[in-house]
Amino acid sequence: MLAPGGGTPVKHLFGKLADGTEIHRWSLENGGTRLKVLSYGGIVQSLEVPDRHGRHANVSLGFDTLEDYVAGSRYFGALIGRYGNRVGRGRFTLDGRAHQVGVNDGVNSLHGGPEGFDRRVWDVEPFTEGSDVGLYLYRTSADGEMGYPGTLEVKVAYTLTEHGDWRIDYEATTDQVTVANLTSHVYWNLAGEGGGSILDHELEIAASRYTPVDSGLIPTGELAEVSGTPFDFRRPKTVGQDIRVAHRQLLHARGFDHNWVLDKGVTATPVAVATLRDPSSGRTLRISTTEPGLQFYSGNFLDGTLVGTGGTVYRQGDGLCLETQAFPDSPNKPSFPSTVLRPGQTYRTTTVHSFGV
Repeated sequence: MLAPGGGTPVKHLFGKLADGTEIHRWSLENGGTRLKVLSYGGIVQSLEVPDRHGRHANVSLGFDTLEDYVAGSRYFGALIGRYGNRVGRGRFTLDGRAHQVGVNDGVNSLHGGPEGFDRRVWDVEPFTEGSDVGLYLYRTSADGEMGYPGTLEVKVAYTLTEHGDWRIDYEATTDQVTVANLTSHVYWNLAGEGGGSILDHELEIAASRYTPVDSGLIPTGELAEVSGTPFDFRRPKTVGQDIRVAHRQLLHARGFDHNWVLDKGVTATPVAVATLRDPSSGRTLRISTTEPGLQFYSGNFLDGTLVGTGGTVYRQGDGLCLETQAFPDSPNKPSFPSTVLRPGQTYRTTTVHSFGV
């Protein structure tokens, strides 16, 4: 175990891919938060924080073995790209040129396609900076990878601060016009991984609007008011309070799987946009971001076929995701904030996860 004040991240062999590529797990700790990250997919395998009595528990869903991640992870803990969330029919046009990217969600593309960033091996470099400790993750996404244009040079920093915050800084550049939308796909359960349903977690989202979707979960382009709907989380309420309301949008997604239009919009520095609390443990998670959107996914497609790190089966609603992002299908929705990245520009976004009791 690392000292509470941080220290050099520790590297261990986690497993090998079928082609013999070694995958490592990095362990780091600071400010009472303990983090384990894989070089495969930039995956957060576990994140441990204390409850109101000071007892640590892993609050992120995941697997014990590399083989389970490779077999099909539901994106547990993964670093997502090139385009987080969905692109309708995997098609978009940039500067008059049509592009077709990999589809893996019916006719649509989800989280970068069948071989997105979640299935790639990242170069990892540990760092310490003042009282902070962290990891730099690098990879080059070649021109045409999953159909996306341009060679994308990506650098992501996972930082644990002296206060135990987990900060993610995303950065990317391109040599051709392309689109970029990176995010993290941690499934949270603040009662502890394998601790049962998250329906009694209390959630607050600073958003007056959301983006309704069609039956394929592609945004219609409308920015709908949350007032008077199950999507109103402007004041804290339990995840389960309205999840069984007979609302067409909930039927489309089998629960919540929607993008909230954050009231703050795009900001130069991270602004607090969501708070999650587990009454049983007292643990809280506050999310701050520079991004304009937040995808809240209530774990609707966990189906009891996956066994987690704690040896329990994951069922529907056993974890939830809060993915900071640009809006889904933005390349096909000119009215949405742009995700276009051009040569000479640098894609930069930041999200901070702050834990407390």
